[in-house]
Amino acid sequence: MSKWHYILAGLWVSIVGLMAQTPAASPSVTPGLPSAATPAVTPKPVTAPAQPADLVNLLNEAQLEQAVELLKTQFLNPASLNEPELRRARLEGLLNRLGPGAQLYRENPAVPPEPAVRFLAEVLDGKIGYIRPGSLDAGSLTQLDAVLAGFKEKGIQSVVLDLRSVGYQADYEQAAAFARRFCEKGKLLFRVQKPSAKQERIFTANQDPTFTGTMVVLTDSHTAGAGEVLAAILRQHARAMIVGSRTAGQAVEFSEVPLGAGVVLKIAVAEATVPDGEAIYPRGVKPDIAVSLPREQQAEMFTLSQEKGVSQFVYEKERPRLNEAALIANLNPEIDGSTSATKGSEAEALKDTVLQRGVDLLTALAYFQPSKN
Repeated sequence: MSKWHYILAGLWVSIVGLMAQTPAASPSVTPGLPSAATPAVTPKPVTAPAQPADLVNLLNEAQLEQAVELLKTQFLNPASLNEPELRRARLEGLLNRLGPGAQLYRENPAVPPEPAVRFLAEVLDGKIGYIRPGSLDAGSLTQLDAVLAGFKEKGIQSVVLDLRSVGYQADYEQAAAFARRFCEKGKLLFRVQKPSAKQERIFTANQDPTFTGTMVVLTDSHTAGAGEVLAAILRQHARAMIVGSRTAGQAVEFSEVPLGAGVVLKIAVAEATVPDGEAIYPRGVKPDIAVSLPREQQAEMFTLSQEKGVSQFVYEKERPRLNEAALIANLNPEIDGSTSATKGSEAEALKDTVLQRGVDLLTALAYFQPSKN
């Protein structure tokens, strides 16, 4: 082999060695198109900042004590952490954690209570019964019986029970009495029990139901106590659909203790529970169809409906149209009608969207279900 062969062989070895040390070039990537050779970059999940209560729950007893001691000894304003302030902070923290189960309120509050909503019943579009009991008491129960008897005579098979006007009431016997009008006889409705007592009050359906058709129950965040228990019972035993907002989560009985200085402490001492159902306290009853409505608009419609009913807030009023008769009479109803209806335009603009969704649901269910007649 000549010396040129050795020189060429050495050059080849050097070139191969350089190629081995040189990193491979990146493949060309067309802008806007993913590259098969480039691994996809998974974005890091965005986590919400932890709430103070969540972080406090991670600490054991010794760590909690250490944190309090560090605050007492190292905080720049130690006077704000004296024993009275610590007791105030402890009570405030307990009230926040216990939610609707414990509350402070002033005796004789200056804010006047909301006006009571009276019992109201109506037939919508000739086929859907509407009932707003106002409150769950003996008078409303008597009126309910009379209305359900009238609905039966008219062949009404769909009912809307509006519990949005039922604020906190702890008369669970009345809640059971209302439920018995719609639930099958012999059913266990709910229990009321104190955690420290072995005895419990059990409420059952002890009579045949008055109404067995299709139901929708309307609720909001002010539906509390006996009202939200009734809503949960009707969903479980009467197959009712709940439309509106989550209830208050106050399905409890309170004990009220005056503390002085015009302040009263309310403490939940007993809880109402529906068998085989989700706990009502403290989160409330979740609706099947969530619809919200401003409280002010709802109160206005409740007041106006006492005189003219609720149908005006459910159905849209047909606008006047230009037709042949109007042309002959040299009139334009589309213009004349709009000016003459100015006075009632504000009332007509109010619509009860919660009730509308309930009526829509019952209308759809009636369309797909065979008639019982």
